[in-house]
Amino acid sequence: MIIRKYLPEDCKQLSELFYQTVHSVNAKDYTDEQLNVWATGKLDMEKWNLSLSEHFSLIAIKNGIIAGFGDIDRTGYLDRLYVHKDYQRQGIAAALCDRLECAFQIAKITTHASITAKPFFLHRGYEIIKEQQVIRSNVSLTNFIMEKYL
Repeated sequence: MIIRKYLPEDCKQLSELFYQTVHSVNAKDYTDEQLNVWATGKLDMEKWNLSLSEHFSLIAIKNGIIAGFGDIDRTGYLDRLYVHKDYQRQGIAAALCDRLECAFQIAKITTHASITAKPFFLHRGYEIIKEQQVIRSNVSLTNFIMEKYL
């Protein structure tokens, strides 16, 4: 597996990986309605590229394809962490997290973990600060504010 920095030309592939992952991997924990408002398939590519470019963003490549990606900002907010549906449970998220958590000299990392991702972050030593409901298009999605002190 190769881990490299994000390039703007990756944006379209990452948006597709995001959509496919949410609609397949997260389907066990969320309804179709929730999945459809979470990953609509209509991302603002300029905003996504800007966000990924401003953050410390990494891409994992396995067998020549983008198998996962993640990003963190300078405040320690781990924003996105997604692994391709066909590459789950192969250490890709852990490898990305290992690098993201060391990107900046900060005291703690914060993330908003989905129901699906919560066990992964708990296993990495994150603690649940609180469960919350995020509203998108009048649909409520449960996630968890989680923190890890470094």
